[in-house]
Amino acid sequence: MIGSQRDLTKLYPHDYVMKAVILPFIPKFVHPNHVTVSRFLLTPVVLSLLYSETYIWGVPLFMFAAATDAIDGSLARVRKQVTPWGIFFDPIADKLLIGSVALLVALQHFHPVIVFLAILMDMLPSLRWASTRYVGTVMAANVWGKIKMFLQFSSLTLLLLGIMFQLPILIDIGEVVLVASLLFAGVAVATYSL
Repeated sequence: MIGSQRDLTKLYPHDYVMKAVILPFIPKFVHPNHVTVSRFLLTPVVLSLLYSETYIWGVPLFMFAAATDAIDGSLARVRKQVTPWGIFFDPIADKLLIGSVALLVALQHFHPVIVFLAILMDMLPSLRWASTRYVGTVMAANVWGKIKMFLQFSSLTLLLLGIMFQLPILIDIGEVVLVASLLFAGVAVATYSL
């Protein structure tokens, strides 16, 4: 049973913006799962560019790869193409991209406890889902998890821009944003099945 807890095609506020601005340019033959797969494929390229400190390409590619998370979700909800595969693999693609960039870059610039807490808090809903998986219920992220993901993306983007343009203030702001994401991660974990 998919998402027995709530309507998985219910649109979030950002879906209306995506529907008006981005989704009209995505051909009908492109499905949300194609976009999710692209994030899996882009992640090693992003990591390679960031590892080699080729920020001029790595930062925009990270931003594009992270944006595919909003695109695939909105595409699935707007076009009513939500699938069990997408519900399962979309968060894995997110965690792979965000978590690996956090380990590769953020660990060098943010307090390690904050980075590891962010990664741990990101994993807790998946562990909670795994415990319900065996009773036949597939869970999807809630609004708190979406806010947490946006804050994590924003934090890493600020960090990468701070490194690229040598602006330490952006790095400091990025760390504060990552701390804020921990608060929303806590709420997401507590309300995951609601």
